[in-house]
Amino acid sequence: MNYLRFTQYAYLLAAVLFAVDAFISWRDGENFIISALFAAVCVFTFFFRRRFAQKFAERNKKP
Repeated sequence: MNYLRFTQYAYLLAAVLFAVDAFISWRDGENFIISALFAAVCVFTFFFRRRFAQKFAERNKKP
């Protein structure tokens, strides 16, 4: 289950990719809202999973 600690960073990577895509689309005058929303959701999911993993780690430490 140790790999689950590192999967949360995949959401940050996806957020960066969607943010770059949104910026390029915005610069070219295309519709960028979908990519920007996906980037925001990925950032939210990263912080949510990170907090949830910390809660589980604290719960497992207590006897």
